[in-house]
Amino acid sequence: MKICVFGAGAIGGHVAARLALGGADVSVVARGAYRDAIAAKGLTISGNGGTYHVTPRVGSPAELGVQDAVIVTVKAPALPGVAEAIGPLLGPDTTVVFVMNGVQWWYFDRHGGPLDGRRLPEIDPGEAVRKAVGIERTLGGVVYSACTVTEPGHIHVETASNRIILGELDGSVSPRAEAIAAALEKGGMGGVVTREIRKELWAKLAANLAFGPFAILSRAGAGTCTRDPVVRAAMVRAMKEVLTIAEALGQRADLDPEKRVAAISSSNHKASILQDLELGRPMEIAAMFRVPLELARLVEVETPTLDLSVALATMQARAAGLYNPPA
Repeated sequence: MKICVFGAGAIGGHVAARLALGGADVSVVARGAYRDAIAAKGLTISGNGGTYHVTPRVGSPAELGVQDAVIVTVKAPALPGVAEAIGPLLGPDTTVVFVMNGVQWWYFDRHGGPLDGRRLPEIDPGEAVRKAVGIERTLGGVVYSACTVTEPGHIHVETASNRIILGELDGSVSPRAEAIAAALEKGGMGGVVTREIRKELWAKLAANLAFGPFAILSRAGAGTCTRDPVVRAAMVRAMKEVLTIAEALGQRADLDPEKRVAAISSSNHKASILQDLELGRPMEIAAMFRVPLELARLVEVETPTLDLSVALATMQARAAGLYNPPA
């Protein structure tokens, strides 16, 4: 299977390496120092599961050509650039998997009910991704992998258990989703196909939205935050609010906030959005924080803890010049 990973940061590099280990014909779209490092010395993945080295092809979409599947792993602010560049990778039967955090641009497509087809313009300005990729090609994805780029081409993975959950937007189980999941499994990264991709999205978002703002405000890893009883209690309240939004949208996530917060108390991993702040990279404020609260207003769910934590975190991002909301 010919698969291109678009974006070679921590998640993208890890996914590309796992696919290569499983025998897929893997290529990577990367820029700058990341592209140069992968071209010169490949990708090295290290962590609790061991150390692995692979040498995927790296190039521009025009150089790599049409693929069977493209896995997009960039941060949400980079989506306009993906829309502009992805065309040469796409044939009539190419699948495009969006493995990203937060509410995704396709969320209400094939959703059913009165909200079906609703657009999310802050995530996909001018519908650039929709026009470039199209809903027919699109597959939803949710990733669980705590990893960090220690230097270009070298990624440290904190946990031995990692997985990507794939799902069709209409809730069906398709051969294309199963084929990509099998390729991931073969490389040692869990590949799961679900009929409820939106529920899985909210289960992941519950953690990102409950932990992320406090990570930004404290400049600390998850474990440090949870060891403060006041912050820990606020995280639990925030997660309960996220789950209430999800349920109001018809997506009841099977998640115990107390247990989920307790589970990270020993982790030193820094949230990806905090890593972005520290490294001066554009932050996923819209997809992970602002748009979920817009949906809360849409379904008339009160979110007092999230309102405060997100407002303060957004101020930090704007002050750093890493989030510029639309006028």
